[in-house]
This record gives sequence, structure tokens and C-alpha cells, in this order.
Amino acid sequence: MSVGQPPSDSPEIRQLTPVLGPGHTFRSVTDKISAIVLTRPTSLGWFIGFAISFSLTGLLTVAIGWLFTKGVGIWGINIPIGWGFAIVNFVWWIGIGHAGTLISAILFLLNQKWRTSINRFAEAMTLFAVACAGIFPLIHTGRPWMAYYMFPYPSTMGIWPQFRSPLIWDVFAVSTYGTVSLMFWFVGLLPDLATLRDRAIQKPAKIIYGMLAMGWRGSARHWHRYQSAYLLLAGLATPLVLSVHSVISLDFSVSIVPGWHTTIFPPYFVAGAIYSGFAMVISIAIPLRKAYGLEDYITMRHLDNMAKVMLATGLIVAYGYFFEFFLSIYSGNKFDVFLVQQRLHGPYAPFYYSLIICNILTPQLLWSYKMRHNVVVLFIMSIIVNTGMWLERFVIVVISLTRDFDPSAWGRYQPTFWDWATFIGTIGMFVMLIFLFVRVLPAISIAEMRELVAETSEEKE
Repeated sequence: MSVGQPPSDSPEIRQLTPVLGPGHTFRSVTDKISAIVLTRPTSLGWFIGFAISFSLTGLLTVAIGWLFTKGVGIWGINIPIGWGFAIVNFVWWIGIGHAGTLISAILFLLNQKWRTSINRFAEAMTLFAVACAGIFPLIHTGRPWMAYYMFPYPSTMGIWPQFRSPLIWDVFAVSTYGTVSLMFWFVGLLPDLATLRDRAIQKPAKIIYGMLAMGWRGSARHWHRYQSAYLLLAGLATPLVLSVHSVISLDFSVSIVPGWHTTIFPPYFVAGAIYSGFAMVISIAIPLRKAYGLEDYITMRHLDNMAKVMLATGLIVAYGYFFEFFLSIYSGNKFDVFLVQQRLHGPYAPFYYSLIICNILTPQLLWSYKMRHNVVVLFIMSIIVNTGMWLERFVIVVISLTRDFDPSAWGRYQPTFWDWATFIGTIGMFVMLIFLFVRVLPAISIAEMRELVAETSEEKE
């Protein structure tokens, strides 16, 4: 018997086995999910949550407007810490955007049925996280109106991007990832948009959903082309899950800065991205299933599987921490050894110890079956993990730059109010987009859930 699992004949396992709760039909699935968008009244809690997140988005707008007016001097960056919150938050948001494509593409190719209840809002989470991440490189340059320099546009003056710069690699990696993720999400939405079009009562809703459905009729030809396109996009998205954060890690590893110049960064960053991404999916899934009564669709099996993935990727991240520490000591390089000493005893040591507690020690509770099946514990754990992953990016960026090769150039980094306002504003923007998404589009795939119902009925027969 594996660690943290009850006996196979226990009632807990019998309750955990179904991917979908019992007693569901095509009609019940369609009615339940479409009603959230079409007929269910908007609750007071939704308005309060949306108002708060909208206010924080307004704070982001003010912060960016003030930045454009005064310049990057309003931030805490200096010499030598030229990379501050902007790059920390960029890497953190891109990491969160990984789980959606992983759930949608890789688990789809592996024929994992439990992805069906969570893939739709996980894909939306990916798009919103990439949108939040894309803000930071743009405003970090200090001249966002020159952003078109990063693209190979027809330039008569011969000003071309420096393709040997990993920052340019970022532009192409993130834009490709965002584009494929958007196409994958929209293609998966087509059958559900047609369902909303056909069930909508109000004329404007019929028109809007009808235009978005792009003439979907549900014919055999449509389904054949839909499945071919969906499979093709899943195949395209799969390598992007591994490549985009690997490319972002090269921003650090191609440099000679101690703590950055290491070959372990690409797999280490990818594991950390999946780790934080699944934590965010859990953070969204638990309130969503509670607010809309979706416990029969997002069952404890889904939460249990996501907790196991989070535990596995957390162990990979812990191995990365250990290996990074070991290589620094084993290499005998005095600069790498000094960096380890700074992380353990330097001015930012509390951040390092906090990330160890959040990312390594606390998630070990997930070995326990009872902890994985305690919804409150899982939600708190997901918040702790994402906090720890943000601290990890802070430690990588700031501590390495604080103590460089030349002691006369050493400095300290202190984020300002505008640093925090920009970061908190992107969180508000992300939450606001989630609120809007749940209200106007089905958070769970109707077509795929009905397919799951059909397969379950065939197995019973």
C-alpha cells in the first residue's frame, strides 16, 4: 500500500473513484453548467469580489500612468540591482500560466479523464496570467513606446532586434505560448458557445454567442474537424509548456552573475512553474466549486490528483534547491560559496528561510491522505506555495545582484510603494478577469463533460 493511501476496499476509495458524481445525464450537465452563465442571478458576493478586484486594477492603471510620467526612478531599482519587482513578478506570473496548458494539452494527450472538470478555467487562468506577465517586461524597459523595436518589423533604418539577447527570446517564447494557448482555449469553447447560443433567452446574448460560435452546428463534419484541430493544438502546446519557462530561465543562466550561471535552471524553472501553476488552479477550483455548487463536477478526486502533482513537483523543486546548494559548495568557486553564505546569513536571509518553509517543509503535509482531502488545508497550502514561489524568484533576482563581483558596487534593494502597487494591481486584474470569465463563459466544458457521461453510461452497460 502506498504512502498516505487508505485500504483499497475502504469507503473513502469507493467515493474517490468516480471522475464525475453519480446520476448525471446529458441534460443535467448542460442545465447545471449553462445556468451559471445564462439564468443564475448574479450574487452579492460576486459584485463585492468584482468591485474589490476592479479597484485594485484601477490602482495598477494609476501606478503605470505615474510610471510613464516620472520614469522607472519611482521604483526601488538602482545600481547594481537593475532588476527588481518587475522581473520577479514577470517570472512568477509566467510560472502560474503553466498549469493550464499542462492540464489541457499534456493530460489530454495522455487521455487523463480527470482533467475534464478543471481544464476550462485552468486554460483561462493561463491566458490571464500571461496577460499580467506581459505587462512587466513592457514597462520595465523604461521606454514602452519603443516596444516595437523587439519585433523584426520592416525597418528602413536597419534597426533590428538583437537576437543573441535572451530578452528577445522571451518576447518570441511568451508571445508564441500565449497565442497557441488562446487558440487552444477558443477551439475548445466552440461547442459550448453554440450551446449557450441555442439556450440563451435574451436577443443580445443569442447574437454575441452566435457570433463567437462561428456557425457551429454540431454536425459530424464539424466534430471531425474540431477533434483534429484540438489534437493538433494539443501537440503544439505540449513542447511550449517545457520551452517557454526554459527560455525565460536563460535570461539568468546565460549571464556570469553568481547564482544565475547554472545549467540546472531550465528544468528547475519548469518544475517550479508547474508547482505554482497547480497551486493557483487549486486556489481557483476550491472557491469555484463551493460558490456554484459544483462538488459533483470538481470532485475530491480532482483535488487529490492536483495535490499529488503539486507534491511531486515540489519535491523536484526541493531537489533543485539542494543541487544548487551542493554545486556551489562543491565547485569551490569563491563567488558561488559567498552567494550561499549571503543567502543563509545575509541581509535577505529571512526571505530564503521563508521560501524553504513554504516550498519544501509545509507541502510535505500532502503525503497525508487526510490533509489532501481537507479542502481548507488544500486552499491554505496553495496560497503558501504561491507565496513561496514568489519568494524564490525574489531571492534569485535580488540576492544575486545585491552582492556582485566588485564590493564597491554592492547595494541594497528596497521596493517602493509603486513597486507594490503595480504587483498588487496585477493580482487585482487577474482576479477581475476570473470573475468576468465565470460570469460570461462556462467554467467547465459542457461538451467534454457530456462525453464523459456517455463513456460512463457505456461502461455501466
